[in-house]
Amino acid sequence: MEKQPNKLINEKSPYLLQHAWNPVDWHPWGEEAFRKARKTGRPVFLSSGYSTCHWCHVMEHESFEDAGIAALLNRHFVPVKLDREEHPDVDHLYMLFVQATTGRGGWPMSVWMTPDLEPFFGGSYFPATERWGVPSFRSVLEHLADLWEHDRPRLLASAGSIMDQLAGFARPEAAAGEVTDKHASACLAALERGFDIEWGGFGGEPKFPRPAALSFLFSHAAATGNRNALKMALLTLRKMAEGGIHDQLGIAGLGGGGFARYSTDRYWRVPHFEKMLYDNAQLAASYLEAYQASGEALFADTARDIFNYVLCDMTSPEGAFFSAEDADSLDTGGSGEKREGAFYLWTEREIRERLDADEAALFIAACGIRREGNAPADPHGEFSGKNILFRAESDDELARRFALSTETVARRLDSARKKLFESRKERPRPGLDDKILTAWNGLMISALAKGSLVLGDTKLLEAAERAARFIVDTLYDPASGRLLRRYRDGEAAIEGKASDYACLIQGLLDLYQASFEAGWLRAAIRLGEAQIERFFDQNAGAFYSTAADDTSVPLRMIEDNDSAEPSANSVSALNCLRLAAITGRDEFRTVAMRTIRHFSHSLDANPSALPLLLVARQIAITPPARIVFAGKRGDPALVRLIATAFRRSRPELTVIHADETLEALLPEAAAIGRAHQGGPAAYLCAGGGCQTAIRDPESLDAALGSPAIG
Repeated sequence: MEKQPNKLINEKSPYLLQHAWNPVDWHPWGEEAFRKARKTGRPVFLSSGYSTCHWCHVMEHESFEDAGIAALLNRHFVPVKLDREEHPDVDHLYMLFVQATTGRGGWPMSVWMTPDLEPFFGGSYFPATERWGVPSFRSVLEHLADLWEHDRPRLLASAGSIMDQLAGFARPEAAAGEVTDKHASACLAALERGFDIEWGGFGGEPKFPRPAALSFLFSHAAATGNRNALKMALLTLRKMAEGGIHDQLGIAGLGGGGFARYSTDRYWRVPHFEKMLYDNAQLAASYLEAYQASGEALFADTARDIFNYVLCDMTSPEGAFFSAEDADSLDTGGSGEKREGAFYLWTEREIRERLDADEAALFIAACGIRREGNAPADPHGEFSGKNILFRAESDDELARRFALSTETVARRLDSARKKLFESRKERPRPGLDDKILTAWNGLMISALAKGSLVLGDTKLLEAAERAARFIVDTLYDPASGRLLRRYRDGEAAIEGKASDYACLIQGLLDLYQASFEAGWLRAAIRLGEAQIERFFDQNAGAFYSTAADDTSVPLRMIEDNDSAEPSANSVSALNCLRLAAITGRDEFRTVAMRTIRHFSHSLDANPSALPLLLVARQIAITPPARIVFAGKRGDPALVRLIATAFRRSRPELTVIHADETLEALLPEAAAIGRAHQGGPAAYLCAGGGCQTAIRDPESLDAALGSPAIG
């Protein structure tokens, strides 16, 4: 009998399309599935994941492709597939339930719920046969089907009680206190307690990058002079750059490079090999901050490497950015099976066969290559005889060992990398999730715009502008101020979430700073107004993740954690402070301050939960400063002045162009533009007034003053 697709065949999500030919009668999240559940009286089985999720692939192969399990699912449940990246608010709601009832969470997320979408049982990955103390998926299905048939009243009562508890979590309370220096000190102390003083990073393995925490450390160091905060951030970023989590085969103009999702060990050595746009966007910004704080070339080079990876490997024909690359790819040994990291792993023999003898000896020492393989941990037996590229020795160390000049070492290693990169291109690539998400593109636009200023690279600005133009033209309605979240295969869809507004506003504000193109500022202001209108709770003083008129989620939640992605509330507080500083509109500052205060209880309970919100609070209490630049955009003398302002990180600094056409938005800047005479100049404004024109970079640098640490 010829296989038939299920209802996912008409979807755009790569994750949903991966399951379109399963024998499971999958439905996408939506009213059609819910109507069927109510009509048939069956519970809903929700399976949530994303296209590059390794264990999602495993569970599909083991269970969802199995005809017997599919028949069981189809007979007793209404199966629903959710792309968590398309609907993060739905996923977040049910993940709270899974974490509360099991003590842990992860993807694929598996939740069983009533036809009214009230959950009664959940977990993450369930194996095909019982192992690791986890019951088999089949046994769970059989048990829950039996309970639904014979003990339904108890399940319904339990589900109703659980939903009441979730509604309680979702019900915001007005803040009772201020966020103070004590919260910042407690956040620093929490990070210090979890810090790995030898290898950097926070907590044990698996070890995740935490760009929001790094931003806090840079901000705290600059504000207080705390050298340990700076050392923690710099060591973490240095060790990550040297580790296997960083693809060491990035070649300028060709691709490769960038960072994997996380490390399975404390040494940043053995990554989970998927690459996410949001990680690379935030890490690029972190490496730029590190370069501003230290002046070390390593950090600038690593930021360039990330940008090179995204622009070569993750950019759509329209100029926007794809979402992710898979951890898995076809085994290079020809088994026909997909294996994690197959694209990135090397045997010692492969390296010797592809390089000259001198190059091979140097590269093997540089990257810790061993005949038996170099993975310090191999929990699933996938890396035997294989090597993960990392920097085991620096160029200086290699020069001493091989009695070579550092220039010769660098030249030979560069040649070796190019040869291995070209060889790797012949391998089957990991799968690409080519959907375009507004929030993640906003983060990347922001990083590129900052990179253009800090690194002096106009190509980065051009890339940021091209991506922003696509998002604004395709996923934004300027008349209503409404955003859509996802574009793929010619379709723009899904109501934008608070994170989409917040991250795009951040990107547009940074793009305005880098280009002084007034259109980006106008769009950021309009989006800020729309976000406050549609997401901000005026009673509680915080942003919901979902808009008031978005019915796609049973309960609206307020995010209170800067995790892998920054909380929309933290980013929005930062945005509103910037919008207030640029426009002089007090309502933006009021929203920012209320948002910061709302989370005082959350910070009391978990001081390191919202490090980016603490960055916003530090900006809010720092005396504001603005530079109004006058002169023709693109003038080399003006470019040099602007670059001076971004030589160091000064989050409290607002940069504006003296554009006479912005009279209605920025009257002070427009007035300076009308009065200004002569060549490009900077006007430093603080305390309600502006100083006289500064025309050379050295004088501007002196006027700005040296930060506490630099």
